[in-house]
Order: sequence, then C-alpha cells, then structure tokens
Amino acid sequence: MKNRVKRNHWYEGITEAIQMYIPGNKVYRTIQARRARTGTLFILPLIIGFLLFMVRPLYLSFIMSLSKVVVVEGTMSRFNISLNILGKNLIVPFGNYNYAFVSDPDFNKLLVDEIGRMAINTIATLVMSFVIAVILNQNFKGRTVCRIIFFLPVILSSGVLPGIEKQNAYFNLMTSISDAVEKSSGVDLSRSLQNLLSVSGVAQEVFDVIFKMIDSIYDIVMASGIQIIVFLTGLQSISPSLYEAAEVEGCSAWESFWKITFPMVSPLLLVNCIYTIIDFFMKNDNTVMEHINTLMYGTQMDFGAASAESWIYFGVALVFIGISTFIITRAVKSYE
Repeated sequence: MKNRVKRNHWYEGITEAIQMYIPGNKVYRTIQARRARTGTLFILPLIIGFLLFMVRPLYLSFIMSLSKVVVVEGTMSRFNISLNILGKNLIVPFGNYNYAFVSDPDFNKLLVDEIGRMAINTIATLVMSFVIAVILNQNFKGRTVCRIIFFLPVILSSGVLPGIEKQNAYFNLMTSISDAVEKSSGVDLSRSLQNLLSVSGVAQEVFDVIFKMIDSIYDIVMASGIQIIVFLTGLQSISPSLYEAAEVEGCSAWESFWKITFPMVSPLLLVNCIYTIIDFFMKNDNTVMEHINTLMYGTQMDFGAASAESWIYFGVALVFIGISTFIITRAVKSYE
C-alpha cells in the first residue's frame, strides 16, 4: 500500500512539473509555475551549452573507460580489453575499472585521503561562512568594506592567485623564509598546543580533526566567498518583524538566533553544501585530479584507465552529494 502511494506521489509530481510548461491548464497559471518557467529561462544557456559541448565528450570518455586506448603517431585507436582464459580471449569491458581499484598503487589511497579532506573542509567551510555571514549582516561602520574583503578570495582564486602560488618566485621565496624562521625558532606552536590539549582527556581523534581544520584555514577562507553571499542573502530576507515579536515576548539574542535565524536560513545549507562539495572536487591542488592527469598525459598515456578513474571520481562526488542531500533535507525546515 505504501509503495503504491509513493508511486502515485511521484506520478503526480512529474505530471504537475510537465503541466507547468504547457498552456491551457490550472497549474500553468500558478505563481509556482511562473517561477519555474523563469528559472528555466535563466539556466537555458547553460543547458544549451551542456548539450552542445559536454554530451559528446562525456560519451567518448565513458567509451574510452571501457576500452584499451592506444595513441600511435598522433592517431588514437580503441580496442576491446580481453583476457586469455583457458585458451579463449574473453572481452572484459570493465578492465580499466578493475585496474583503478586493484592494480593502481596510488588511486585508492589518494581517493580516501581526498574524501577525508572533503568531509572536514566542507563542514568547516559551511560553519565559517555562516558565522561570517551573521557578522556581516549586523549594522556597523565599514560593513561594505568588510563584505568586499571576504568576497575578494572568490575573484583571486578564479585563476590569478593559484598561478601566483605555483609560479611566482617571490611567493616561493617568502614561503621558504617563513618555514626557515619557524624551524630556527625551535618552537612549533601547533604541535605544542596539540600536546597541551592532548592531556585534557578528550579523544585524540577529535583533536586530529580540529587541527586539520586549523591547518586548512587558508583553503577554507578562500573557498567561503560564495557561501557567505548565499547565507547573507538568506539572512537579509528574514522579516525584522519576527525579531521584534521575539523581543516583545522576552527572547534573548541567543534564543532568537536558534528559533528564528538558523531555522529560516537552514534551507540554504543544502545549496551551499552541494556547491562546496563540487568546488572541492574540482580544486587545482586536488591530488586525485593530479594523479589522473599524470596517468593521461605522463609517460603512460593511458587514456582508458584515466577515463575510468575520472568516472569513479565523478561517481564518488555524486554519492556524497546524494548523502548530503538526504541528511540535510530531513534536518532542515522549508519556509515559503
């Protein structure tokens, strides 16, 4: 009975979604349908660009992940992957995926490490961006300048700053000097603080996660610009009358935050979480992506195995997006 109700619910939802774009019915004239059509027009250039420029490369990449790709004199040829078993050549369509999980000595380790970094950095980025957005939403002098400062990393990290970090000799020189000064002082503040807190009785694993966040504070700040803007937009959409009513009822600022601010902004957690996960999986310093590029353009030039590992990496990203969506949609409230 429950399965039948779920099927009917999905059928009704799909039918209503289609009716939003077909004139001559009640659903087409609703405000929700008008907003859906406006949103579709807004992303229509992206949809057209994806269909024209991305579908064919994705298809070819998937075909290469199932084949043995050989490049001879600038010409690329694809062959079926086969194994000789008991004198018979058996086609193994998923041989490249078997290589990625079984034979590649680095892929599994790098993938697990990046997943751990992604989980820690995503949580830290969401928390930091939300806290900064709450602060920037307050009324104080220089608020506009502060908002610009926190958005600057989005512009700098779009291509300029990563190039400076990797190619600028002065930047590398300053980094070397900083490391030399830290070593010559004989005091490692991070390690000393970690040793001091380790005797407090809290589990060592907790401190490991905290110090990983501290060590990644630069990357977290650089990745928080868009999330801050999204949270700030949600905070500015909250009606001041809600806070006035709470103040009349005797609520403190702390109670107003947990009863009004956080519940009203919580639906934006899903948007920021998905964006953060995708942004992290596409970072320039991602070791998995570096390994795939080395496998593809290095001495091996194994396009088939590189394509298979790319699809595995893409699947892992989709799994984490699905898990995050499942958790957040059941933990937050939606307000019209």
